[in-house]
Amino acid sequence: MTRPFIQNRLYNRRDDIHAVYGGQRQSGIVTPKNAPMIFLFTSHGASKVGYGDRWEPDGSIWYTGEGQTGSMQMKGGNKAIRDHVASGRDLLLFQATGHGKPVKFVGQFILAAWKTEQQLGADDLMREAIVFQLVPLDAADIPPEPSYGDEVGESLVSDLETLRQRAYEAAAPATVSGSASRTVYRRSQAVRQYVLARAGGQCEACQAPAPFMTAKGEPYLEPHHILRVSDGGPDDPKHVAAVCPNCHRAAHLGTEARTLKEKMLRVVAALEA
Repeated sequence: MTRPFIQNRLYNRRDDIHAVYGGQRQSGIVTPKNAPMIFLFTSHGASKVGYGDRWEPDGSIWYTGEGQTGSMQMKGGNKAIRDHVASGRDLLLFQATGHGKPVKFVGQFILAAWKTEQQLGADDLMREAIVFQLVPLDAADIPPEPSYGDEVGESLVSDLETLRQRAYEAAAPATVSGSASRTVYRRSQAVRQYVLARAGGQCEACQAPAPFMTAKGEPYLEPHHILRVSDGGPDDPKHVAAVCPNCHRAAHLGTEARTLKEKMLRVVAALEA
């Protein structure tokens, strides 16, 4: 997958992020208008100014939303995080290294769920804070505890409308339940399975038949995240196309990538209308 930043490398927030992509220079949640990314900034000392981010041993993070005092609202940067899957925007997390110092790129994360909890605000008063459960993209690519039935609906569900319903439900995370990485993985599988079934064995970019059949006797196509900087993790069915390997590579590396992207968006929009 392609990312504009290298994990664990230090970056100058002003020169390497805002000068290139724009966005709010003083905010912990940055939502540039013309880039398919949301920049998140965390610090070990964040709780001193009304935020309480918490890291888990598995690499996931409980990331507190924006709003230093009073109960947080699901708007602005908070809404952007909640809806990042539906809007096709990647969550890129950076760790502060000190006031005025560079920030370290931690990696790309995916929203597993969100909840509200009581936290102390910057005014030393308790308030209801919105907290997001974020999982590293790499950890969500593989099921943490493989077990029978993980492949959502495989050989059990053949009805396209049922797959579609499951995919849309999967694309809208809400409350916390169970393992975060497993939750994200299952959502991703639901979307991918529906998109592949929707294509019916035909590339949704070039409309050619799948190049070959898999060992399971299924036409081979690859899910492509049309709007995302990376090409992994769960997404909204409106932003994922099932394409042949050739079109998949062309979408990332070809000289006509922008034209192909626009074509796929039109095709998928018509299918999902």
